[in-house]
Amino acid sequence: MRSDLRRAAARGWLAGLTGLVLAMAACASAPAGRSADRAATPASSPHGDETAANQEWNALVAAAQREGTVAVLGPPTPELRRRAPEAFQQRFGITLEYVGQASGDYGPRLASERSAGVYSADVVVAGANTMYEVLAGSGQIENGVMGMLAPLRPALILPEVLDPSNYRTGKLLFMDPAEQYVLRTANYTSNDVAINTDYVKPGELQTWQDLLKPEYRGKIVAYDPTIPGAGISATVYKYERLGPEYVKRLFVDQEVVFTRDHRQTADMLARGSRPIALHLQEQAVGDLQEQGFPVTALAHLEGLAPTVTGGFSYIGLVDHAPHPNAAKLFVNWMTSRAGQQVWQDAQLQASTRNDLDESRYPAWFKASVPDPGVQYFDNQNWEFVLDTTPRVVPELRQLLGTR
Repeated sequence: MRSDLRRAAARGWLAGLTGLVLAMAACASAPAGRSADRAATPASSPHGDETAANQEWNALVAAAQREGTVAVLGPPTPELRRRAPEAFQQRFGITLEYVGQASGDYGPRLASERSAGVYSADVVVAGANTMYEVLAGSGQIENGVMGMLAPLRPALILPEVLDPSNYRTGKLLFMDPAEQYVLRTANYTSNDVAINTDYVKPGELQTWQDLLKPEYRGKIVAYDPTIPGAGISATVYKYERLGPEYVKRLFVDQEVVFTRDHRQTADMLARGSRPIALHLQEQAVGDLQEQGFPVTALAHLEGLAPTVTGGFSYIGLVDHAPHPNAAKLFVNWMTSRAGQQVWQDAQLQASTRNDLDESRYPAWFKASVPDPGVQYFDNQNWEFVLDTTPRVVPELRQLLGTR
């Protein structure tokens, strides 16, 4: 499936370029030495002034091409590390220096650099906890800067990016209270339980209470719920809604093994040594299915409202960016139809945009797109991450015997 997506992405890239030009008449990419004056312009201005919009876009592209480079910290997905730099270079003739690593590593690195007066990153794409708590400074704004972040909304100038009809959510999904600094580009359902059907039949697990049955003791693996990552929001949600006693019975009494590596979790699930997996990424489940393993993700269990999440899709524009114009160009490209197609093809997490080609995606991806008729709990909303989670996590760590 991944190879099909790569071939489809390669075949569809020129079509994506054509669509982008028609939609926003953006600039054509140019090799070194060609004039930026050849850059095309947006089809229309979000303010109704086409000439002004064209001039603003052309000026941005020209300034970004003079800088020549943009430095982005983002997810460690191998496909994304390859495709995003290739696509951005091809589109604009600008080098994308992409560093992919766990988002929990970004904060300490950037904080250390900033204390030494060094500013190496232009844009950061991270998970909610790292973005909200560290990069956005838990919402503290000083001199117009939130933590380490400059305002992002004013940097978005493409009409197709600003058009609310292009989004499943009906708008750009800014998560911070000011709706200016932290933009979320993915929104998908979170199936918290995956099983190996050679050992556990889908009908055996109908409710969250079913996981407490004695026959499942020693059969469950989970991504560590006490650290930033895939497990923390889901577990805090259970703690708040089902209570600390339930969490203790599930994780302690059922002798759940914790991992900090989705590949390790997936391996245990595939081999059947732990045939029930909690907090495993949907992509990992999909990969196992493509390899022929008898695994499946369960639809939400009764006892909790279904949840949506944003995964590794939170964009921040770094203050004191070394390449400010290229950074602005990158966030416009990334949130455009063409940029989101590249991003979604690599991440396989449903974009907030509603105009991407998803015809070649697997069934599990299509099932992850939120149903507009269902009321979901967003386990990465601002208050839940910054208020509820810090209050619960110390209690959770004490309950689970970790510090």
